[in-house]
Amino acid sequence: MTRPSGRAPDALRPAILEPGVARHAEGSCRIRMGNTEVLCTASVESRVPPFLRGTGQGWVTAEYGMLPRATHTRSDREAARGKQSGRTQEIQRLIGRSLRAVTDLKAMGEMAVTLDCDVLTADGGTRCASITGAWVALHLAFRHCMKMNVLASMPLKDQVAAVSCGIWQGEPVLDLDYAEDSKAETDANFVLTGRGGLVEVQGTAEGEPFSEAQLLSLLGLARQGTEQLFRLQRSAAGIG
Repeated sequence: MTRPSGRAPDALRPAILEPGVARHAEGSCRIRMGNTEVLCTASVESRVPPFLRGTGQGWVTAEYGMLPRATHTRSDREAARGKQSGRTQEIQRLIGRSLRAVTDLKAMGEMAVTLDCDVLTADGGTRCASITGAWVALHLAFRHCMKMNVLASMPLKDQVAAVSCGIWQGEPVLDLDYAEDSKAETDANFVLTGRGGLVEVQGTAEGEPFSEAQLLSLLGLARQGTEQLFRLQRSAAGIG
């Protein structure tokens, strides 16, 4: 079995996490996973949604979008259509859930952080890249708040990263690009924490159902892949 990219079954695409690329954002990171590229920015506001007012608790949320020429053909801007697609809403909720899972919201006080994840180029795995890059942006934003004496300590409790895996030509493979994702027999996304916790698992059989043994093999690949991503996150965030 030869993958379209020539990678080994357990190999990530070349990954680069570049911090501090957005001049005005409190935190930012541009992440590249092969040909997929996402700009993640973290914006801090000193107010929270109405349902959290007076609770002393903060909030982390996310917005996700793809630029019109992120793919081979131009897509209309969702703002021009006046409505977000169901896919966009599902992905941005996933990103928000993933980052809240590793954030001590009480330690934030009544502060909100919005993570904007804008896909510059899409070649599979955009939601996973968004989560991985957004963690770096959020860490840098919190560190900025600590430097400005807005926060006394770092609210992040752990790292979180995500990676796709799938069954392609009958074999479990790590980090699907579009050529594989579009033809995979099984497609799955794993959101994992630095301490090994599971935040979310999304798995779909595109043809024949997959077995429990195959699911566990995909989870093993995901753990291997996210360990590499955690190291890249720490480096980008300046954590020794």
